[in-house]
Amino acid sequence: PVSIDAELAKRMPDLYDVHVRGGILMRVPEIFKIDSPAKHFEWNSWHMSGIERAYATEGFVYYAPVRYSELPRYYKDRNAVNDAAFVQVAPMDENGYFNFGPATSHLYALCKASKVVVVEVNKNIPRCIGGYDEAIHISEVDMIVEGDNPPVDILTAPPVSETDEKIAQIIVDKISDGDCLQLGIGSMPNAIGSLIAKSDLKDLGAHTEMLADSFVDIYTSGKLTGARKTVDRGRHTYSFAMGTKKLYDFLDNNPECLTAPPEYTNDIRVITSIDNFTSINTIIEIDLFSQANAESIGPRNISGAGGQLEFIMGAYQSRGGKSIICCASTYTTKNGEVKSRIVPTLSPGTIVTDIRAAVNYFVTEYGIVNLKGLSTWQRSEAVISLAHPDFRDDLIREAEKMNIWRQSNKR
Repeated sequence: PVSIDAELAKRMPDLYDVHVRGGILMRVPEIFKIDSPAKHFEWNSWHMSGIERAYATEGFVYYAPVRYSELPRYYKDRNAVNDAAFVQVAPMDENGYFNFGPATSHLYALCKASKVVVVEVNKNIPRCIGGYDEAIHISEVDMIVEGDNPPVDILTAPPVSETDEKIAQIIVDKISDGDCLQLGIGSMPNAIGSLIAKSDLKDLGAHTEMLADSFVDIYTSGKLTGARKTVDRGRHTYSFAMGTKKLYDFLDNNPECLTAPPEYTNDIRVITSIDNFTSINTIIEIDLFSQANAESIGPRNISGAGGQLEFIMGAYQSRGGKSIICCASTYTTKNGEVKSRIVPTLSPGTIVTDIRAAVNYFVTEYGIVNLKGLSTWQRSEAVISLAHPDFRDDLIREAEKMNIWRQSNKR
């Protein structure tokens, strides 16, 4: 809520020990700009964006680990006690409901658990049709702020690289007609969406925590119909949406789309019940034991756990389903040094997002491997086979030291 944030920033210098929750900031809040913010409040993020990362060293921004499917329950069970809820909403409809727009997520649970509920109306918020908890009735609202109606925050994905395109092609080749997809945000999902739009695939479905522009591209090409979904047939299911105006226009009053809290979209039992579920997620790095990190650089938080592990586990348990994690084999540091994203072991303090027993398919620009059922030496061999050739010998030597390398003809 933009206007409420500006007014709170004027009041905050007189307040102390205020606990604020939020997440995935797409603009710098005004309360962050006051003098010595750490003296007055701390920001507790359910999932960090680049903005929150930038302030994490300032002593007032912290991450709250969460399994995203459980977040509404945190409020329902009073694990997350709340005095006031400030929420941006679409204008009230003829039945007295304020729609949460593309941010259904946990907002209704948050409001129900709060002593005071304040909504800030923005006529630019799209009305997103849902399964449940996508709106709040005026009878449940304490105060209404008529906001300045700024445009909805835009999230543009980074440009697609040649490596992204190679990885995307490998992944798209594993997708079949009628598969139900979960995609995240970033250049990789955009590359995948672009390739699917140009492919011969048909009757794909969507069931995802976040709906991004890539799904609109798949839809407009005629490939996304949901016709074969075994749950929510014909509906494109999501918990929140982030992208460009193209996405928000697509969602506005669209009965083909279904928004619901993560206790539904991310529930492993729901995911498992959808046949041919394909989960596709990016990671930061993976070690030779196939432990994957998607949220930190050492102890420095980059994003959050979100629902990646839930989709990985649910997709594999789906009849005909599969989960895919991917990354480029290398990255380049600010000083121009090329480093491997495949490492012997995760460095101290690094967060394990995906436990080794849960990982299914792993992809880099050098190919794809299925790690299910493999022993430690087989896993290390498979993971190393997808590393950049310049790093493979060093990785083999490290695997030998850890007794997870077996002499074979693949050395």
